[in-house]
Amino acid sequence: MDLQKRFAELTTAHVADACVRAEVPVRTVSLSAVRPGRVAGRVLPAKHVGSVDIFLEAFQSAQPGDVLVVDNGGRRDEACVGDLMALEAQAAGIAGLVIWGLHRDTVEIEEIGLPVYSLGAMPNGPLRLDPLPSDALESATVGEWTVTSGDVVLGDEDGVVFIPAARVDELLTLAESIRDTERRQASQIHAGTSLREQVRFDVYLAERAKNPTLTFREHLRAVRGAIEE
Repeated sequence: MDLQKRFAELTTAHVADACVRAEVPVRTVSLSAVRPGRVAGRVLPAKHVGSVDIFLEAFQSAQPGDVLVVDNGGRRDEACVGDLMALEAQAAGIAGLVIWGLHRDTVEIEEIGLPVYSLGAMPNGPLRLDPLPSDALESATVGEWTVTSGDVVLGDEDGVVFIPAARVDELLTLAESIRDTERRQASQIHAGTSLREQVRFDVYLAERAKNPTLTFREHLRAVRGAIEE
């Protein structure tokens, strides 16, 4: 499966909704792209402790299309990735960078063209060098989520989402179904049929009056509407 090609027709929102439908933990993080774009690939984790050598070591075992996921603890007092690392990553066949922390050299990274997602930018690099943990290349924590090479990361203008590599095909198929439903709904709105009419909102209100425990999500599933998932 060509993951990047398939994700090109989806959004992280579609995938997040697919996770809800499949009862898979929704592992999303609000990160900003340095330049508009998207990324999709296997997680290549690396814990940063103040030196870029951990990234170079990660590249040694990288597979083409991997996405370097940098765990810098969400720090906002230093940038941990700059233009040289972005350029080296590109040369190593890395599909993009996801940084739980800050980047620098924004103009240069934009020129390189490699997708980079981070919490923001700052001019200074690390002013520290902490001990390197033994599992520095085994996992990365991004927000509240810990990810490994057994995960895939997808990113676009809304942020990033992590999904289990073993369930990629299932989740993308669900995401495509949700996308198609939403496109039909949007087309009908443009044609004059309101979303309330499409999802039979009047029926939902009547049924909820009889059964206060009925949720809108349950009703949507019954009428095959996908606006909440």
